[in-house]
Amino acid sequence: MQNYKTVLREAEAEFTEKRSRFIAQVSPVQSEEEALAFLEKVRTKHREARHNVYAYIVRENNISRFSDDGEPSGTAGLPVLNVLTRQNLTDVCIVVTRYFGGILLGAGGLARAYGKSAADGVAAAGACEMVYSEVFAVTVDYSLLGKVQHVLEEKKIQVLDTVFGAMPTLTVCTESAEKNNLIDTLTNVTGGKLSIAECGARFCPKPITETVE
Repeated sequence: MQNYKTVLREAEAEFTEKRSRFIAQVSPVQSEEEALAFLEKVRTKHREARHNVYAYIVRENNISRFSDDGEPSGTAGLPVLNVLTRQNLTDVCIVVTRYFGGILLGAGGLARAYGKSAADGVAAAGACEMVYSEVFAVTVDYSLLGKVQHVLEEKKIQVLDTVFGAMPTLTVCTESAEKNNLIDTLTNVTGGKLSIAECGARFCPKPITETVE
C-alpha cells in the first residue's frame, strides 16, 4: 500500500486583505461525495458571502477539481489547488470564503490572497503522511508501564489508544519493517512480562512538521 499526504483534521483560518475577509475552511475527505458535502456545508454557513472558492483532490478515481466561483478566471480556485499540489496533498477539500470589502485587489492580489488563505488553512489543519502500518496492542503490568512508554517515546512510535484497566493496554502502530525490532525491544525491557495482540494493518497519520507554504 502506497503512503500518501493529507491533513490531520478539519480546520479554519482567516485573514483580512484591504477590508476583504478571506476564510479558509479545510477538511480531510475520502471521496468526491464527501468533498461536495463539505463544500455545501460551507456554502450554507456563508450563504451571504460573495464567493466560496474551492479546490479538492481525492485518491478515489484520481479526481482533482477547482472553481473560481465568480472571481476572474485563474485568480482563485487555481491558487487554492496549487497549495495542495505543491505539497503533494490528497484527500483534502479547501473552501476559501471571501467577504468583499469594497476595494478591488487586482488579478495578482487576488491570486496571492487566495493562495495565502489556503496555505494558512492547511497549516491550521496540520499536514500529515498517512503511513501503512502494523497495529498491535501491548498489555503490561502498571509497574512496567513507564519502561514501555519510554521506549515508545524514544522510537517515536505513535500510540493510538491507551486503556487503563486491570492492566494498561496501549494500542500502537509502526511501519512493517520496524515491527519485529520494536516487539523485541519491548520484550527485553519488560523481561518478557507483556502480551501482544495483533490488530491488523491500516493507514496511520504521521505529522509533518515543515511549514506549508
